[in-house]
Amino acid sequence: MTQDELKQAVARTAIEYVVDGEIIGVGTGSTANFFIDELATIKHRIKGTVASSEATAARLAGHGIPVFDLNDVESIAVYIDGADEINAQGAMIKGGGAALTREKIVASVSRQFVCIADGSKLVDTLGKFPLPVEVLPMARNAVMRRLAALGGQPKVRNKAGSDEAFVTDNGGNIIDVAGLSIADPVALETQINAIVGVVAVGLFAARGADVCLLGTPEGVRTLKY
Repeated sequence: MTQDELKQAVARTAIEYVVDGEIIGVGTGSTANFFIDELATIKHRIKGTVASSEATAARLAGHGIPVFDLNDVESIAVYIDGADEINAQGAMIKGGGAALTREKIVASVSRQFVCIADGSKLVDTLGKFPLPVEVLPMARNAVMRRLAALGGQPKVRNKAGSDEAFVTDNGGNIIDVAGLSIADPVALETQINAIVGVVAVGLFAARGADVCLLGTPEGVRTLKY
């Protein structure tokens, strides 16, 4: 199976976790896009969605799926999103699509977090994928010095084909930190979040996944934490 076929398989399985008549939180990225396309087939069963990015909101709306502002929603039954890496404890690195802050907010208010990923995303130790950190633009260099002091190799993420810094939906910049071997994800998440100027770090460990649907050539594996 191709990587896209694996993503499609987990997206289809994730429909089983959709709660009828409820609000569904929807993530950002290629795997989440497959889920959105599957969700469109049962949109009549849900009240609506909360999107973790402008791109996700546009794709949901394009399918005629209602999108609510989080401030207008009292509860979210389940949040379904991909990951750049996930470990055996359900801790994740997210943010390759630059939506980590809104993803973290929506996940934090959801009763259940279902991670959907192809098998290559399961790792023993987080950190091979560069850790994204969203920062306020004025604090970019100051935060990079602090991240370097933690042993990482920070680099500002640029717009594709440009020397200009990428700008998130929130008006922030992204620093990608390579060279980390994250033995204690919760501790590092806490440490980076405490750096002045950091908006959010792409470590989802303090609030990790409850379930991971992992696409493999043998079928979809369900990991529960």
